Amino acid sequence: MFDHSGTEARLGAASPVMEEKTVEKLDRVVVRFAGDSGDGMQLTGSRFTDATAVVGNDLATLPDFPAEIRAPAGTPHGVSAFQIHFASRDILTPGDSPNVLVAMNPAALITQVGSLDKGGTVIVNEDGFTDHNLRKAGYTTNPLEDGSLDDYQVFRVPMTSMTVRATEHIEGISSKDAARCKNLFALGLVSWMYGRPTEPSVHWIERKFADKPQLRDANLAAFRAGYNFGETAELLAVHYEVEPAPAPPGTYRNINGTQALACGLIAASVQSGLQLFYASYPITPASELLHALSRYRRLGVRTVQGEDEIAAANMSLGASFAGHLGVTATSGPGMDLKAETIGLAVALELPLVVIDVQRAGPSTGMPTKTEAADLLMALYGRHGESPLPVVAPRTPADCFDMAIEAARIAITHRTPVILLSDTFLANSSEPWRLPDVSSLPTIDPNFATDPSGFFPYARDEHLARPWAVPGTPGLRHRIGGLEKEDVTGNISYDPANHDHMTRLRAERVERVAVPDIEVDDPDGDASLLVVGWGSSYGAIQGAARRVRRERGVKVATAHIRHLYPLPGNTGEVLRSYERVLVPEMNLGQLVKVLRAEFLVDLESYTKIDGLPILTRDMMEQILTRVSSSNGGGR
Repeated sequence: MFDHSGTEARLGAASPVMEEKTVEKLDRVVVRFAGDSGDGMQLTGSRFTDATAVVGNDLATLPDFPAEIRAPAGTPHGVSAFQIHFASRDILTPGDSPNVLVAMNPAALITQVGSLDKGGTVIVNEDGFTDHNLRKAGYTTNPLEDGSLDDYQVFRVPMTSMTVRATEHIEGISSKDAARCKNLFALGLVSWMYGRPTEPSVHWIERKFADKPQLRDANLAAFRAGYNFGETAELLAVHYEVEPAPAPPGTYRNINGTQALACGLIAASVQSGLQLFYASYPITPASELLHALSRYRRLGVRTVQGEDEIAAANMSLGASFAGHLGVTATSGPGMDLKAETIGLAVALELPLVVIDVQRAGPSTGMPTKTEAADLLMALYGRHGESPLPVVAPRTPADCFDMAIEAARIAITHRTPVILLSDTFLANSSEPWRLPDVSSLPTIDPNFATDPSGFFPYARDEHLARPWAVPGTPGLRHRIGGLEKEDVTGNISYDPANHDHMTRLRAERVERVAVPDIEVDDPDGDASLLVVGWGSSYGAIQGAARRVRRERGVKVATAHIRHLYPLPGNTGEVLRSYERVLVPEMNLGQLVKVLRAEFLVDLESYTKIDGLPILTRDMMEQILTRVSSSNGGGR
């Protein structure tokens, strides 16, 4: 995309333009902002994302947070990054590697430059490259001067000092206050480079600091200084244009997986007529869902921060018992603690939605890094025979649909349901077309109201028992964790009854109707099928598109969103191809399940480095297998 030859430019105060700037059209760009965790890189990236959405580009993002709450400033452990991939066509991933790296200090450079495309652009805040900061980052020499960046086009911009100069006229703003605005300078500069509109960022700053006029003016001055610098600096002779991506007509918004889950849960509440009750305990990265839902009290949403994970799960199950839509969420370590309450929900046969935003483990692991290694825990991580449905969204926007689906299954079949998201899905964003509200499914809670012939463990056609809200006249019944007698719900230690009830609960879950797997096989005669689940979807689909287009390779893909019970055609699909590859962000959990269930010889590709599966990873895996199947290559 960029054809650079190791050029370095040192840019100070803007000089007059000698000739008109050149506009170069690009199909796609990947930009990564990186700096200290106090430099506001997430804010910069999110503002750039919103401006990009306004332009109409398709986009995908990848925020990358440091695990430490506050690592020492200027050290590699404290680097925060935000990557955005935007294009004039449909895209599925945040990009494998950036074309442009904006590095605010040496630590950002040393940790991020290795992922940059050769010939790409490096924009550095030259003021951050002091001897002190270089030593803290681990440099023995200054990379801006020792030739180590010769493979890239480097722009050295004194962002901090130029920001300070741009804010000198604002009364009450010190140099230290002004320096904190340097991320807005960087945002303005990159906004100019890629033709992003200024209005979204300006309006956001004005709203954000409406009650702090000095900070408002300082941030606006920094943003405009960066944008104007791009327009007037001689050596920034080119800026780039990425045309809008074609998209079906409709109203779109930029949404991440956490926001989509919140909207989906609220939609399920409306479609079922049940008040949404959400209880959780703070844990990275699931805490953001509590923050998101707490903003919707006006819509009847009730949120509680429990004193611990167990209490939060108990509160949500209690809300379900009382006739509400009970939801709780956590990450891997919290699922360990909620296991007994989830088992209680299995025994009580009450609806409960449990969201697991997976992260790298075990134990504390890497709290801000992604992984999808909780599948076996979701399927089997409770004592006794306690099956329950498990679903997993495939994209940030799909979190909306799968939240509704989880609630539908839970309410209709009177069962807890686990929804497996992950750190990548929760934090990444993409354009989402707002659905037609009339198309959303109606969910009937079908409360028991008639005392005539009522038994708490009688069953309907789904084998679901009645949902009798406490206080309904004539429907008083015993409840608790001990085994129930069939139909009456009385406590029972009878061996035959326990066998019967265990099998009934299992069959009830098996009867959950799920859609068949859809296979994408354009040629109809591919020999290799790639089967994914969760957030591997974008990398798998993107790789399949590229190898078909660029190499003429025939490959089929499929994605499983209902992990238990599995779609009815799963075995047929797996047996229809000579080779089946299952990529996962774990050591092969789904492949174990599929092998055991269908006795099919499946191949596994695993990745557990805390990063999403990349398109290039999947291209390599596909091409290697197709080549070996063809006896040596194409």
